[in-house]
Amino acid sequence: MPTPTTKTAVYTGSFDPITLGHLDVIDRASRIFEAVVVGVGINPDKQVLFTLEERVGLVRASVSHLANVRVELFSGLSVAFVRQQGARVLLRGVRSLTDIDAEFTMTLANRKLDPTVETVFLMADSQYSHISSSLLKQITPLAADEALRQFVPLPVVKALRQKMADRPAADAPAN
Repeated sequence: MPTPTTKTAVYTGSFDPITLGHLDVIDRASRIFEAVVVGVGINPDKQVLFTLEERVGLVRASVSHLANVRVELFSGLSVAFVRQQGARVLLRGVRSLTDIDAEFTMTLANRKLDPTVETVFLMADSQYSHISSSLLKQITPLAADEALRQFVPLPVVKALRQKMADRPAADAPAN
């Protein structure tokens, strides 16, 4: 394993799907760190819309313009993934006070699991602070593509449309 460095930041999440808020954090991190690894993982507390492979593909398509960003899938603890990537920085994006509370708890746990990994927080840009995957799943059946582009990159709009078309009517959200 390479010597851990602070030149690389690792940004983990389920990214179901990746949003413009996630991309804002990734883009800004790519200007701060020499390398950014986006770890697409499994959150057992979330019911996902996209498979792990679909999410990895959507994230890769969305960050392809950033030369110092790569996307990997992972399972297990984020701090273990950070170490596997030869990094010491776990990057987290926060949107609200609610996020800060949950992230604070997770940061304390991560510090106990691996005190060599530091968590760095980037505040979401105000124009993205309201975006969540739950919101996207609610509005996708009702919003036009142009409206969805205010929340997600174009590859995700297309994937959301396909995924919603493939869902049985009973799975579609009620109006």
